[in-house]
Amino acid sequence: MKQNIALMGAAAAVALIPFSAMAERGSSGHLNIIYWQAPSILNPYLSGGTKDVDASSLILEPLARFNEEGVMVPWLAESIPTVENGGVAEDLMSITWVLREGLLWSDGTELTASDAVFSAEYCMHPEGGCAQRRFFNDVASVEAVDDRTIRVNFEVPMPVPYGPFVTGYSPIIQAAQFADCLGPRAPECTEANFYPIGTGPFVVDDFRPNDVISLVANENYREPDRPYFATVTFKGGGDAASAGRAVMETGEMDYAWNLQLAPDVIATMARGGRGEPVAAFGTLVERIEINLTDPSPDLPADIRSTREAPHPILTDIRVREALSRAIDRDLLVEIGFGQMGLPTCNLVPAPPAFASDANDDCLVQDQDRARELLDEAGWEVGADGIRVKDGVRLVLDYQTSTNAVRQDFQALIQQWWREIGVEANLRNINASVFFGGDPGSPDTFQRFSADVEMYANNFPGTDPEQYLGAYLCGREPRPATQWQGENIPRFCDPEYDALHQQLSQTASIEERARIGRELNDILMQNYVLLPLVHRGRVSAIASTLGGTLLNTWDVELWNIADWHRTE
Repeated sequence: MKQNIALMGAAAAVALIPFSAMAERGSSGHLNIIYWQAPSILNPYLSGGTKDVDASSLILEPLARFNEEGVMVPWLAESIPTVENGGVAEDLMSITWVLREGLLWSDGTELTASDAVFSAEYCMHPEGGCAQRRFFNDVASVEAVDDRTIRVNFEVPMPVPYGPFVTGYSPIIQAAQFADCLGPRAPECTEANFYPIGTGPFVVDDFRPNDVISLVANENYREPDRPYFATVTFKGGGDAASAGRAVMETGEMDYAWNLQLAPDVIATMARGGRGEPVAAFGTLVERIEINLTDPSPDLPADIRSTREAPHPILTDIRVREALSRAIDRDLLVEIGFGQMGLPTCNLVPAPPAFASDANDDCLVQDQDRARELLDEAGWEVGADGIRVKDGVRLVLDYQTSTNAVRQDFQALIQQWWREIGVEANLRNINASVFFGGDPGSPDTFQRFSADVEMYANNFPGTDPEQYLGAYLCGREPRPATQWQGENIPRFCDPEYDALHQQLSQTASIEERARIGRELNDILMQNYVLLPLVHRGRVSAIASTLGGTLLNTWDVELWNIADWHRTE
């Protein structure tokens, strides 16, 4: 579902003023963007953080994207391959893409099919720890048929073959620049990771990680009149409130991303008159991930957070279910998101065909049942109200990123858990660090040095196959993958893996939806993670900025080459 809304009386849609066809590259001058979660790297293959993927999308591009309506559109490719046009093999074992003519990297060299071959090798390297590895599920090989033709060969028939090089999460990187950055060397290539050579509308002029990026228009961009902005400042850091004020009240910034703020706060800002909020629903879910392995720092790094060391408390499904049932999701929506949030019991809340109704009992808070579950699990209430079992107190470390709404959520959930006899030690981490990809940091959400953690993410496009593939065995972050990986809870279930394999080989839309719901239900009914809120995405746009189309199906800055100044 996608919708423009009014937020407490403030118009949420910015009228698009027709832009002169005579406009030239750089004619709109300077653009100021603010992400309160500051980018720490400009290589989406080495970070699962949205802020890093979005920033990278100004420079690096895929073969195809999803537009603001969730429709796949060609980008670097001439067209979308299908069985009907011969681009997808009839046996579904390969897909063939043809690059547009005359594509150049920003350094003036030619983009060829060999760059795509290298990009696949880079992400699929067993020691590389690619954060977007799921987009290459079941890929046997990628080959350059000729300079402009790329063939992706699969190990099994793929009814939905649009994984590799589709969306800003899976772009093509330059083989020449990254040639010495394969496998374990990937995070060591600072120059390439901070200053990637791309085909996108902008080129990095200066990058200060966790602070600011300065960009200039790419003189070799394929559209001769675009981008309309000559330069961009991509400011990071601060908080969502200061970002919103910078657009809607002071006018210092043109675009502010992800205003995770209470509705009344956004409405007050909108009355400032310098900009307006825009909003859309996609598949974004705020949730609590459960660590199924022992995060103790006393364990060796190659054992900690692996299935060799199961979590001493949270491996008991009764404890995990109790934590879920203690939560009042309606109240979280009310205080955190208002009309831009819906309580949810699903990891996959949309599109409607994939949204399960089998888990809706979580919508009603039931602390009595939560207490019964803990009683059944052998946790007895101690003198201080905190439960104890075999001399161990039921204490959990609960981490998230620094953000006012998330800290409100933490405080409420801490209270509800204490009411059932669970103590939660709260910690919040700077968002640039938490969502960064530094393999040396103990504080990233991938490394998960806590018992439970809270954040939100979503999947690009309208089919959740790759997204659900994140929970396959072997996809967990670990030292051998530079602490990159998508299976954050370290969940492993052969039945889940087999069902996901079935999904990857199913063509019928109805059957895909049914299997997708079943996969979602396995995760939900095992309480691998605890969904809280199906969130709408809210950003702020200056009144003088045109061409923006809020996109919840791909990266948010997907069409930045079309952005322009309206006055």
